[in-house]
Amino acid sequence: MQRLRQQLLQIDGRGYKAYKAIQGQYRDGDMTLFIDYVQGDPFASPSRIRLRVSRSASGIPAEWDATDYRRVALEDFLARTAARIIRRMRTRRGSGKSGLIHVDEPGQEMLPRTAVKVTADYVELRLKVGLPAAGRRVLGREAVEMLCGDVPAIGRGTLYRSALDEAALLDQLQLADDQAAIRRALEERGLVAFVANGAILPRESGVSNRPMQGRVVPFVSPPSLEVTLDLPGGRHIRGMGIPTGITLIVGGGYHGKSTLLKAIERGVYNHIRGDGREYVITRERAMKIRAEDGRRVEKVDISPFINDLPFGQDTRQFSTEDASGSTSQAANIMEALEAGCEVLLMDEDTSATNFMIRDARMQALVAKAQEPITPFIDKVRQLYEERGVSTILVLGGSGDYLDVAHRVIKMEAYRPYDVTEEAKQIAARYPTQRRPEGGERFGTPRLRIVLPESFKARRGRKEKVDAKGLYTILYGEERLDLSGLEQLVDESQTRALAEVLRMMEKEIADGRRSIAECLDWLEKRLSEEGLDILSPYAGQHPGDLALPRRLEVAAAINRLRSLRVRVIDAESP
Repeated sequence: MQRLRQQLLQIDGRGYKAYKAIQGQYRDGDMTLFIDYVQGDPFASPSRIRLRVSRSASGIPAEWDATDYRRVALEDFLARTAARIIRRMRTRRGSGKSGLIHVDEPGQEMLPRTAVKVTADYVELRLKVGLPAAGRRVLGREAVEMLCGDVPAIGRGTLYRSALDEAALLDQLQLADDQAAIRRALEERGLVAFVANGAILPRESGVSNRPMQGRVVPFVSPPSLEVTLDLPGGRHIRGMGIPTGITLIVGGGYHGKSTLLKAIERGVYNHIRGDGREYVITRERAMKIRAEDGRRVEKVDISPFINDLPFGQDTRQFSTEDASGSTSQAANIMEALEAGCEVLLMDEDTSATNFMIRDARMQALVAKAQEPITPFIDKVRQLYEERGVSTILVLGGSGDYLDVAHRVIKMEAYRPYDVTEEAKQIAARYPTQRRPEGGERFGTPRLRIVLPESFKARRGRKEKVDAKGLYTILYGEERLDLSGLEQLVDESQTRALAEVLRMMEKEIADGRRSIAECLDWLEKRLSEEGLDILSPYAGQHPGDLALPRRLEVAAAINRLRSLRVRVIDAESP
């Protein structure tokens, strides 16, 4: 570090580009500082640095990352620790981004991310820093204070066992063990979701994922749906288990229906202690489906839901630049199935009414020969019986769904009640007059092969691949809208999605792989080599990426207006 200190003092007062000379690596005892990238301007993207210590020097024992989920929890804890240290520091040191020290801080979820990397050989923290400047002149002494003082202090407080709050860390690892055990139990017990007794489901506000404080009703399972699951160490946890099949969540307005569904849809991720939903666990391949007017659709087989469109448009290969509510919702379901979705999560408030139901009176007024839409009510059972795909549906306005539901949960003053038997009695007492539509089978959709020309990251002479907030990707000439993907929770996931699109162009989309095969290829690579393979920076760390699910990867690909596919029958070679 003495060498770095001398270099910084030598360039004090010179033009900002003099900082380029410090790129390289420096030793500070048993810790190494890597300066991977030096920004060319105080207002440009910050510089990227890493702090690394050997595994033996860190003192972190092997059992702390003995499994993949424990490693994720460990790396998450270290990233949060670094963020807390940084918040206590003075970071304002000049013009533009001068003095900035940033780690990709996790939110309420524990996601695989690249901010910290723990391997068998070393532990590494990845940071962004804004090198200090006055105007466009180097502030060498300020840089010494930051790079030779503050940055190593962050490393010493983050990368060594002796500096960590070990009790809190062990609690997080235990929580990760518990969550993994519950996920295994979902499969073993034939459940799609589990909501623990005592869970706090409401959020602080519409723009915050933190738990609501004050007068909050803790979740208590209906006795008939209550299950006891085994946790490590002989412990147990009780709560509501939602079995496979069709589950309705009903109730009056403002009684907690959508709050329960929101908790279930976020249960595909593990949450930190104190979130209130740390023991709300949902199968990973559950997908929230909604109508998405205006989205582009590329040769999707929506024929299970929509047929006989005017002008003879082929719904086995349906394309549009401006989907309606019903066609977009049908396409969203079919694309989710193509990506391997096991559970559909739906709320009538964000669904197209004519896609969800056509009652007896409307059937009498508009003959089926004049109505191309087969409503979801007539396909939901077929989806489960033929394809094993379950559905959880929030409903308040259509009692016809009582005929197809396996169970009905009623929310009343934020408490759930199992009203399945009452619902069946009501359905028998007031039989529907509507007739099932759309045939007796769901059918086998065709495969779509992704064509390489779909992916064009260049804008002029340069590639343009970037995330702008949680729901927007700039990709080549396109501005990709992901606002319909309600299970995205972290902008770092969106950045990773943007890099996946870049990788699709360079490595994955070869004109022979189907979308599902592209997803399989990507998952295998990420499992074997980690998220670092998505880095767009040669020789630099990608410290601000988090893992998106395969379902969101597929959804991002499908929302590209440049997407082109070739369709083949499922049984074709």
